[in-house]
Parts: sequence; structure tokens; C-alpha cells
Amino acid sequence: MRLIDVRTPAEASRGIIPDAENLPLHLLPLRADEVPARPKLVFYCRSGVRSEQACVFMRMRGHTDVYNLRGGINSWVQSGRPLDALTQRY
Repeated sequence: MRLIDVRTPAEASRGIIPDAENLPLHLLPLRADEVPARPKLVFYCRSGVRSEQACVFMRMRGHTDVYNLRGGINSWVQSGRPLDALTQRY
């Protein structure tokens, strides 16, 4: 599974889900060819709206194993799960 944070770098610098990579939504159309079709792709943002847009975009490009983290990082944090410092960017 590949976890991709589509928030801006400024947002991601406040904390990112462990093992996630940051690829801001506005750069996804420019860098989509760098995102492999496999393994499973899970996108997230602050609340789930932008990450759903990322999922739709990637499905339109032929990716089939694409998921949106419902509720985004807000739900992740509210459930008590940890955050890491941003270290990986596309």
C-alpha cells in the first residue's frame, strides 16, 4: 500500500501519517506518471475532499486500486493515531 498526502507542503509540515508521501493535489496532474499503478494507493488530505478528487483523477487515468481515507488526517488524529514529521515528498 502506498499512502499519499495531497495537502500542501505547509499543511504537511505540521505532521503527516507515518510512511506517507506528500504529493500536493495541484501537482498530481503534472506528476501522475510517477505514481505506480500498484500497489494499492490511499490518498488523504485534511478532511477527505481533496483526496477524493485525487482518487477520481487517478481512476480516470486507469488506476483501479485507489482509495480515499475518509475524514482525512482530521479523523486520523481524532482517533488517537500518531503523526510523523514530513520526510518524503514526490
